This record gives sequence, C-alpha cells and structure tokens, in this order.
Amino acid sequence: MKNLRLLVVTAALMAVAFSASAQTKFASVDMKKIFNGYYKTKMAQAAMDKERSDLTKEIKDMSDALTKARADYKQILDQANDQAISADERDRRKAAAADKAKDVNSRQMAIEQYSRQAESQLSDKSQRMISNLVGEIQKAVAEKAKAGGYTMVVNSANTESFVYVSTDTDISAAVLTQLNAGAPIDVVRPAGNMLNSTTAP
Repeated sequence: MKNLRLLVVTAALMAVAFSASAQTKFASVDMKKIFNGYYKTKMAQAAMDKERSDLTKEIKDMSDALTKARADYKQILDQANDQAISADERDRRKAAAADKAKDVNSRQMAIEQYSRQAESQLSDKSQRMISNLVGEIQKAVAEKAKAGGYTMVVNSANTESFVYVSTDTDISAAVLTQLNAGAPIDVVRPAGNMLNSTTAP
C-alpha cells in the first residue's frame, strides 16, 4: 500500500511537471548583440565620443597654459638671481616669482580637479545612457515575447547561466528590426566603446 501511494504521488508530480512544460514556451535573445546593433546605442556612443574629445581638448589647452606658466616662472626666477641687477630689482623679481609659483600650483590643482570631475560626470552619464537603452531593449523584447506567445525569454549572451540555448528560438533579429525601424543613421556598423562598460548587457 505504501509503495502504491508513492507511485500515485510520483505520477501526479510528473503530470504536473509535464503540463507546466507544455504550457511554457521559451525564446532567447542575445542582449549584447541587440545593444550593439541598436541605432540609439550608436548615437549615444557618438555623443559620448564627442564629449570625451572636447574634454581632451580642454584639458590639453589647460595643460599648455600650465606649461607656459612654468616656463615664465623659471624665467622670472632666473632673472631674480641675476647679480647684474640691483638688489631691489632682484627682490621685486623674487616676489614676482613667488606669485608665479602660486599661479603654477593653482593651475595644476585646477587641472587635476577638473579632470576628476569631468571623468566622473562622463562616467555617470554613460551609465545613465546604458540603463535607459537596456530598458528600451527589455521593453521591446517583452513586446515581441508577448506577441509570439512566449512565457520566458533567456539571454543567450549570458553564457555562465546557460549551457546551451538553441538558435531556433532566437528572436534577437526581430527585436532589433523593431528597435531600428525608422533609424535616422546607418545601423550596419555596430556600436563600440559603450560595450566595454560593466553595466552593458
């Protein structure tokens, strides 16, 4: 009797499992591929590249000004030690050299502070862009999944979570087509550096 009850329970559990699997329809997407091919990713990358290029130019201009200030300081200091001029003039130039030294230090600190703040702002902006783009992609995936009657979609780009994902149920191309419909730019070439971010899919 005990074995009979065990058999009945096992059969019932198998029936439930079979019924659940029959009702579950899986699909897969390559989130990295979609993110890389999304036209808004390319536009965001272009915008970030321009901001970084502008920042690099600004810092270079500041560094060039610092280099000139250092050269002026050295020249004034050399003049302050010139024995051919009067003691009063040497004292005046030493005071000017001290003022220029303060200017050099101030410029150096300004460059370092500006660089840190600008890099932090660029990083924060990049993370926000990535988060927004991923949110749009997830929404498009959900829409395609619902339209196709899928109850679950796995990310095939996450190879650590799935040993094998069939490409037969991959809806990445369909999602990407939907996202890039009416794109104002060329969508053939994939996006670049933003994919290196730790928060990118």
